[in-house]
This record gives sequence, structure tokens and C-alpha cells, in this order.
Amino acid sequence: MDAFTSFFDSQTSSRNRWNFESLKNFRQISPVVQNHLKLVYLTLCCTLIASAAGAYLHILWNIGGIVTLLGCLGCMIWVLATPHYEEKKRVSLLMAAGLLEGATLGPMIHLAIEINPSVLISAFGGTALAFGCFSAAAMLAKRREYLYLGGLVSSGLSMLLWLQFASSIFGGSAAMYKFELYFGLLIFVGYMVVDTQEMIEKAHNGDLDYVKHAMTLFSDFVAVFVRILIIMLKNSLEKNEKKKKRRD
Repeated sequence: MDAFTSFFDSQTSSRNRWNFESLKNFRQISPVVQNHLKLVYLTLCCTLIASAAGAYLHILWNIGGIVTLLGCLGCMIWVLATPHYEEKKRVSLLMAAGLLEGATLGPMIHLAIEINPSVLISAFGGTALAFGCFSAAAMLAKRREYLYLGGLVSSGLSMLLWLQFASSIFGGSAAMYKFELYFGLLIFVGYMVVDTQEMIEKAHNGDLDYVKHAMTLFSDFVAVFVRILIIMLKNSLEKNEKKKKRRD
């Protein structure tokens, strides 16, 4: 009995020690890097607000399309090409990219509002929750612990692109489309973790380009949000069809 009690106590203390040590991992992040992270996530929030404004503008004036997509890509390339000391210009370009990205996603968001507005709220909430959890996991983990996943998720992304290319040429089934959707979601969730740790590591090495880092996280957020929204829309439509069949 005493042996069992001592074993239980040792296991409990080890769990408490693990939790305490995990929380102390934030101390591995220097004050300079912590300040950098604040700037990154503040810029990310502002970009998401600009994206929401872009989606609203599409609902009002139907401006979303290939032009806004090309404009978004152009603004992102412009951000990378602009020198770091032109900070205001780079931030303005990133906000413009967010606005155009939101307008590009406007048709999908408008469709979600027409079908079931709660799906849109749930998709955004789920994306924000996943983003927060996986970003926190990357920050709490040891430095460079998840960087090795970079090659894995890059290989997965390459595989996904080849699958989409093959589907566009030879045609794809519903099962293949569903696999691509969930597989893509898994890949970009992995990118959330890898990009967060890579951002922290670069900041430790002196790369404090918060605009570029915010743009990378914004791309991850949008990629996950789009896939979650599509999955939830498909499920909502299937439920509506089942309800109609039951009524008939």
C-alpha cells in the first residue's frame, strides 16, 4: 500500500513538474522576441479586420473575383520587395492585401450567409481556436522542436498540389475531393505550428520583420478558415437535403 501511494505521489509530482516546466518555457523567449510577437499578432488582427471589410465590400458591390485575387498576390509580392525601413508602406500594402483577400473570399462568405449564417461564425471561431491552440503549443514547446515538421508538411503540400492537378485533368470523384479537403486542412494546421516556431527562431536570430511574419500567419489562417468553412457548408447542405427527403 505504501509502495502504491509513493508511486502515485511520484506520478502526480512529475505531472505537476511537467506543467510547471511547460509554462516556464515562455522564459525561453527573450523580451525582444516577446515584443516582436506582440507586433506580429497585432498586425495579424488588423489584417483580419481588413479582410472582413473586404468581404463586406463584396457583399455590397460584388467586387470579388480574379482581379482582387491577382491584386492580393501583387500586394504580397510588393510587401516582400519593399525595404524594411519603409515600415508604413509595407503595413499599408499588407492591409490592402488583406482587404483584397477578403473580397476574393466574398462570394463564398456571401453563400455561407445565405445558407446558414451560424456556419460562418462557427468556421471563424473554430479557425481562431485552432490557431490559438497550435500557436500556443509552438510557443510552449522547446526551441526548434517542431521545425523538423517543415519538410513533412512541405511534402504533403506538394502531394496535395499534384492531386489537384491530376483531378483537374482526369476528373476527380467526390471521395477524392473530400480527401483533398481534409488532407489540405491537416497540412495547413501543421504549417501554423511550423511557421510560428520558425518565426520565433528567426526573431531570436535577429530577423524582426513583423510585417512578413504576420503575412505568413495570415496566409495560414485563411487557408485553414476556407477549408473549415467548406466542410461546414457541405455538412449543412447535406443535413438540409436529408430534412427535405424526410418531409417528402
